[in-house]
Amino acid sequence: MRPTAKIISNEILAEDWGTLHRYTIDYTRRDGTVQRHQREVYDHGMAAAVLLHWPEREVVTLVRQFRLPPFLAGRDGLLLEVCAGLLDGDTPQACARREAEEEAGIRIGELRHAFDTIVSPGSLTETISCFVGIYGADSIISPGGGLEAEGEDIEIVELPVADALAMVADGRIIDAKTIMLLQHLALGR
Repeated sequence: MRPTAKIISNEILAEDWGTLHRYTIDYTRRDGTVQRHQREVYDHGMAAAVLLHWPEREVVTLVRQFRLPPFLAGRDGLLLEVCAGLLDGDTPQACARREAEEEAGIRIGELRHAFDTIVSPGSLTETISCFVGIYGADSIISPGGGLEAEGEDIEIVELPVADALAMVADGRIIDAKTIMLLQHLALGR
């Protein structure tokens, strides 16, 4: 028997940037028994992320910005990441291009879909469509830095691919989507 779930209730606990729900479900296990569960699920929409890669120079461009949740978990809060954002009604491809321009000041040439991922399936509905965006000297259109109106204060960091991978290995890069995209790039080389 295949496990199934039936939603019994959905209570909205908070609604602001996203929505926090408390679901009560009846979960039918593989052996046919039914268990009632309560789970809190956060929904703030779907997202796209893009690793900016300049193949001829063998470098990537990442962004560093403050993130409150890691700060609350005892880290300094400044994370090195790929460009990313919520779809806000766009396609994942359009979002990846928009975020690259806003955050890094780079207009992507070729955009390759790498994979889709759910980073925290136990509590978040967010699916992230992940891409590798190819750029070169003629792709740099602005200094980047994000949108001040959205509270963004972004530092652009260009690194050799080997250095970025070393930063994953030694724990200086801890963002999941960034780690996965860098590993995807390394596996394809």
